[in-house]
Amino acid sequence: MIDRIDRTILVQLQENARISNVDLANAVGLSPSACLRRVGLLEKSGVIDGYRAQLNASKLDHEVLVLVQITLNGQSSEMLAEFEAAVAKIPEILACFLIAGENDYILRVAARDVAGFGDLHAVHLSALPHVLRMESNFVMREVFTRSLAPPEA
Repeated sequence: MIDRIDRTILVQLQENARISNVDLANAVGLSPSACLRRVGLLEKSGVIDGYRAQLNASKLDHEVLVLVQITLNGQSSEMLAEFEAAVAKIPEILACFLIAGENDYILRVAARDVAGFGDLHAVHLSALPHVLRMESNFVMREVFTRSLAPPEA
């Protein structure tokens, strides 16, 4: 069970995963050794499943973000597995979600520009296995992205 202190640790780490253990301990009101023990338990239990750098796509010359909705010809386990294996090989696909509803998948795709997305679409997306229909939605502005807030104790 996550208590108030664990929640505060998680909030602090979401804001700055590079915070020193001493600063984190001070922020949550624990000794450094107790804080380190708590963080270790959160990692061991899988509540914290990793630490990542959040990269700025535009600073890496990827100005276009596209959400691509995909409908497959069917939904057999083989079709899903083949599709998922193929999209995992395309580095510009930042995320792939199997969804319920009219479509089967939503992809989050980064491209340098609209022409770059056109090339990506022509070469890679159009060659994905078992695709019946594809609809691309260009993101005008990302309002925010966040991680799941820790539950209240």
